Amino acid sequence: MLKAITTALFGLALVQGTAHADDSIKIGFIASLSGSQAVLGRDLLDGFNLGLKSLGGKLGGHAAEVIVMDDQGKPDVGAQAAQKLVERDRVPIVTGINLSNVLLAAVPKVLDAGKIYISLNAGPSELAGRDCSPHFFSIAHQNDTGPETLGLYLNSIDVKNLYIMSANFAAGKDMVAGLKRTYKGKVDATVYTQFGQLDYSAELAKLRSVNPKALFTFYPGGMGVNFSKQMDQAGLKGKIPVYSSFLPDQDSLPAMGDAALGMESTGYWSVKLDNPLNKQFVADFEKAYNRIPSTRAAVGYDGARIIDAALKENGGKFGSADAFAKAMHSIDFKSVRGSLKFNTNNFPIQNFYLFKVEKNDKGQLVNAVVKTVATAYADSYVGQCKMPKAKP
Repeated sequence: MLKAITTALFGLALVQGTAHADDSIKIGFIASLSGSQAVLGRDLLDGFNLGLKSLGGKLGGHAAEVIVMDDQGKPDVGAQAAQKLVERDRVPIVTGINLSNVLLAAVPKVLDAGKIYISLNAGPSELAGRDCSPHFFSIAHQNDTGPETLGLYLNSIDVKNLYIMSANFAAGKDMVAGLKRTYKGKVDATVYTQFGQLDYSAELAKLRSVNPKALFTFYPGGMGVNFSKQMDQAGLKGKIPVYSSFLPDQDSLPAMGDAALGMESTGYWSVKLDNPLNKQFVADFEKAYNRIPSTRAAVGYDGARIIDAALKENGGKFGSADAFAKAMHSIDFKSVRGSLKFNTNNFPIQNFYLFKVEKNDKGQLVNAVVKTVATAYADSYVGQCKMPKAKP
């Protein structure tokens, strides 16, 4: 059953219902808040609420009402949530969603209603290329980009052979496609496992028999926690170097424990990025939630602030989807990531870094920044985007 929650001022309280002030701005927020991916959805929402709090609970100068829907990690539930938000609640902007397969099901409901969708995590290739829209924006990433930059790094350190394992869903397939696009070495095998699978004993036995030089994995949420722990228990940690992209992250590292130590990955945000806004965000998040923020929390924080900036650019109002989209391209937005701008397909152009899991001075696991692997990196699907022209 769908559960709608209205987030009160700053997101400090959650109450049932959808009552709102006449001068408020309504935002629809969908995420996986139950099930195996709930930790990811929680971070998106907590980051967004903190971003809203940093703005005094206002977006574009108006009190903000955030209507939260739980997609349960299921595409059909996500689609129902999106439809209810635009038809029943009449929200002009929908955001959130951590899973690509849910996003692909939900976004058409928003765009067909003439509203704006802003992705805070999922970045499927279809929406960056052939199905791009002037009313869809990603402020996170296109799925392929992280693995593409990882491929560049693996080439630079002369990794000649690679074994690939990923969950079998939209983002997993994009990740593998991105890696293969840039990686020049030999791929020993590509193994897709069932989405939501938690026991990898059979796959690890096969991995041991092949004994590859290196391994790439993409397992979000509980899947990644289980895979890392089981690889460690199987005695394979340290014997086969493990690489990934966007994972592991701060939402999964505490559960992974020392099994994640030394793992290298590529991404665009870390608690260790050295800029004043990021330092303030990390400090505020830790104070508010008593944990280290993840990339999803960071992008959620950016999400609230970029909506605010676009509304202000548009005179403090939504106006129309076309007017809001124009404002999104006009703003000079300051991100916790530093440099961030939109490409012609409304996906971000941003820097990517190599991270390595280490312990900080408090003994907590974090993604330490090793080096920059790509500067102002754009996705590979922008050339396939024949963007429909917005109305004047």
